[in-house]
Amino acid sequence: MAERKVAVVTGAARGIGAAVATRLGADGFAVAVWDLDADGCDKMVADLVEKGVPAYAVVADVSDEAAVVAGVEQIAQRLGPPVALVNNAGVLRDNLLFKMSSADWDTVLGVHVRGAFLMSRAVQAHMVQQRWGRIVSLSSTSAYGNRGQANYSAAKAALQGLTKTLAVELGPFGITANAVAPGFVQTEMTAATARRIGRPFDELIAEAAAGIPVRRVGQPEDIAEAVSFFLGERAGYISGQVLDVAGGPQR
Repeated sequence: MAERKVAVVTGAARGIGAAVATRLGADGFAVAVWDLDADGCDKMVADLVEKGVPAYAVVADVSDEAAVVAGVEQIAQRLGPPVALVNNAGVLRDNLLFKMSSADWDTVLGVHVRGAFLMSRAVQAHMVQQRWGRIVSLSSTSAYGNRGQANYSAAKAALQGLTKTLAVELGPFGITANAVAPGFVQTEMTAATARRIGRPFDELIAEAAAGIPVRRVGQPEDIAEAVSFFLGERAGYISGQVLDVAGGPQR
């Protein structure tokens, strides 16, 4: 693109978010890296800048309204108006329902759902002004239900409803909204799940791969490919959709 559009990626310090930020930089976007991990943000920004990608870090909690408003304005001032948003920030507080605390519930819903709402609301003002925008939220196949993840499953299902409503409300302004729902992806987050249930990660990966039609688990770059498509010009007539990226059909 002649003039770089600005993309914001939350939870971009590692895993899927880092892969998405890297891919969007290669696609020609300037990239705002948003995460609570300051060191991870600095590393990502350094990597992007080394590749010739204008980048800026925001270290802030996506569930903090004032921090979101301030962070988006900083991005607009440093890189230009943000017209692409990837709501990827997320946390796990897995537990069976009878063991799950209210704090576990509130934390997961706060980061995933409140965070996506606050980020989308803050960024859409710039998109409306530019009459062009792309919002992609990271849902999950866990939205269909997953043992020990009542909070996470509810949050990921909520993101699908939010996505469809954003598509309806923002479409007249040249803005699309879509969701990507990964299946099993090999990241630090899934490694943490293995530790929680007391399973060797390699063993968990092999077991998951055996049940996936393509016979492998996903990598962060697989998800970045789908996000890249939704943020591009070719996806301008696709909005309000949820794409499972899971190596096969889901429930």
